[in-house]
Amino acid sequence: MKVTAKKVLFLLFFLLSTISLVRQLTILLISTSSTFSIPTLFQALTETCPLTSPGCTKNSTSKPNLQRPYHSFSSAANLTKKELQLLSNVVTSKVPCNLLIFGLGHQSLQLSSLNAGGTTIFLEDDPEKINAIGPNYTNTRAYKVEYHKAARDAYKLLEHARANPFCSPQGGLHQQSRCRLALENLPKEVYELKWDIVLVDGPSGDRLEAPGRTGAIYTAAVVARSGNTTDVLVHDVDRMIEKWFSWEFLCDENLVSTKGKLWHFRIPGNSNSTSFCLNAAMQIM
Repeated sequence: MKVTAKKVLFLLFFLLSTISLVRQLTILLISTSSTFSIPTLFQALTETCPLTSPGCTKNSTSKPNLQRPYHSFSSAANLTKKELQLLSNVVTSKVPCNLLIFGLGHQSLQLSSLNAGGTTIFLEDDPEKINAIGPNYTNTRAYKVEYHKAARDAYKLLEHARANPFCSPQGGLHQQSRCRLALENLPKEVYELKWDIVLVDGPSGDRLEAPGRTGAIYTAAVVARSGNTTDVLVHDVDRMIEKWFSWEFLCDENLVSTKGKLWHFRIPGNSNSTSFCLNAAMQIM
């Protein structure tokens, strides 16, 4: 069979056209998947178990074991050098300040050292980490908190918060809140102090059975709006729950900077608004 230049050009054109078509279809599929509603995304999250999760089977109906020490099989991701630098810059710009941190690690302890003359409070669910704080950290206290919800319940909790007025910013922070997202029985200092900076880097949220950061992000949002202008930083926003709940309660219009997996929000305080975000259309539907 004689191969002419005309046939070669035709085959080349056909090959390039096929590659172009495949590429366009790929882009279309990616764009379509990014427009999934949050119920669809959370349904996928709760129906699929990570392969690395011990004893996890698909469509498991067992109740989450919130007393399990999650750090034993998966520690929270460490802050990168650039993320830690952003945090350090925020803290040093407000020293001395009131600093509230969800989660306790050696890197967050560095922030406590930077906050000389200020007050740093850690809220942690692992007693072993709390016991690690020595006498060298002055004006620093760590309290054990209990998380009674699991990451798998994230969307149900979000629906509850949207449907109930006592989950609004005006609902306030109370020891016995009717909002299921609110963390109850926190130390008195959390309710009494006006917080300059709040960091959400805990509890564990990388497994469906883990407590997740739904309550921590919501509580941080309420705390921030009850005082003066408050900087709120959320780590691990590459994960679905951290991202959606940050958009929902901390809001796009308050996002001032990002670095890696760390989002930095600046929340104006003393607001009389009944909603968290100015532009309700920006909230995930």
